[in-house]
Amino acid sequence: MPTSPARSSEPATDTPRRVTKRRGQTRRRLLDAAVEVFAENGFGRSTVEQICERGGYTRGAFYSNFASLDEMFFAMWEQRSSAMLAQIRLAADSSSIDLSGLTPAEKLRAGTELVLGVVPVDDQWYRINAEFTAHALRNPSLKKALAAREDTILATIVPILEKALHRLGRRVVGDPRVLGRALVALHDGTSVQCLIEDDDASARELRLELFTHVVAAYTEPDTTHTHTHRKEGSS
Repeated sequence: MPTSPARSSEPATDTPRRVTKRRGQTRRRLLDAAVEVFAENGFGRSTVEQICERGGYTRGAFYSNFASLDEMFFAMWEQRSSAMLAQIRLAADSSSIDLSGLTPAEKLRAGTELVLGVVPVDDQWYRINAEFTAHALRNPSLKKALAAREDTILATIVPILEKALHRLGRRVVGDPRVLGRALVALHDGTSVQCLIEDDDASARELRLELFTHVVAAYTEPDTTHTHTHRKEGSS
């Protein structure tokens, strides 16, 4: 009979742990094992023992890296968020698409498609994240910690989006964080549609259309950007 999951009622702490090369490898393997176990069993039914068995480690190895399954989730979340933000930043800075000759609407769609292409719709991660969110909503301290991490993501992604929009000749109308929150909500909603619908291609096309329309609704042509380019071209 599996031992009950080790969880803490307190959010994960930010106390740094010394990470050696070997310890870093152990940590990564435990996180990889946890993804599989959480996705298969559900976060609420997963145990430390199951994760250790899947990763080939002892309970001691687990607790030398994580205080609880809650802390492990946050480490997993931060790992995936960092990777996604890095990909979004690369896509936003990319000059791989030729915008010359495109109408403003076509530029916006092309830029949205480029960035959206690096934002994963992952069945495993969606299940894990949804289940942990439900768990956190029952625990005020975890709820607060989750909200703080969402705010950190927004604070990081908004400047990236603004830079990408500038390249497309657009700027945000009003508070850029409102656009950021709208896009996060849209990602969550359309991810479900992409995962449950049989026609994945149609669902993803609709996802692109919705993102493009939302970005268009919260932005406007950047006339300053246009004038700057005209000056550069005439100099």
